[in-house]
Amino acid sequence: MSDTEESQSAGRIYRPGEPHAFPDDRLNDVLDFVENDPEITTYLEAQNVNAVDRKGYNDHGSKHISIVRHRALCLYDLLKQAGIEFNGASQQGLDEADEPVIIALAATLHDIGHVVHRDSHTYYSIPLAADELDRILPEFYKKPDAVRIKGEVLHAILCHHTEEQPLTREAGVVRIADALDMERGRSRIPYKKGGRGIDTLSSQAIRNVSLQTGDDYPVLVEIEMTSAAGVYQVDNLLKAKLQGSTLEEFVRIVAVQADETDELVERIEL
Repeated sequence: MSDTEESQSAGRIYRPGEPHAFPDDRLNDVLDFVENDPEITTYLEAQNVNAVDRKGYNDHGSKHISIVRHRALCLYDLLKQAGIEFNGASQQGLDEADEPVIIALAATLHDIGHVVHRDSHTYYSIPLAADELDRILPEFYKKPDAVRIKGEVLHAILCHHTEEQPLTREAGVVRIADALDMERGRSRIPYKKGGRGIDTLSSQAIRNVSLQTGDDYPVLVEIEMTSAAGVYQVDNLLKAKLQGSTLEEFVRIVAVQADETDELVERIEL
């Protein structure tokens, strides 16, 4: 991979075959299962109908889920590199290897409630995800561990919604990662259909989002904007997700206007 490609993919792709700052064998087995499971694949396609076709909202289908899951695992990896301890799995008496499993499953199933309705979808996601977890987890866990994993995944799903308070750092990772899908591609479907809402226009202004180790913080989220419209994504969406995530002290957000223009906003640091 060239230096340019490496820079563009920073904090974007979780690669199972590469070294990580956490035990990844269990995670990689679970990922292989969920990424190839026809029932989950169908849910990810079906959940976009209400969000996009009927409500004209941004993509909440398989592409969004893939991006959130990759970003969540990259964010988790950077935090682990910095020695940040997680509490979800450990307080349940589970292993460190279960932390990324919780994160990956929650990222995969967090928007499944869209098959019922876009409105209040977080709360519809809980029973639907619970059914899926009852089917998935016995492939990898025996009771009572499966029950404990299930509870932690459902907690993380619930708390991706800003109205609910994460009580674990695993949940905080999923919450933040959901907002990190903010680039031009985030508006890919409604924009092509002529959508011009603030979500669509602001995401059109985000060129690139990268996650990397910061100088003074474990994680630096660097956002390149092409216009000041991108501030909405940064301030109203990402900042709102970061607040109350239990990870605020470890993550720094810097948004930079990539093009030289006469606009007022050139750099924002949160």
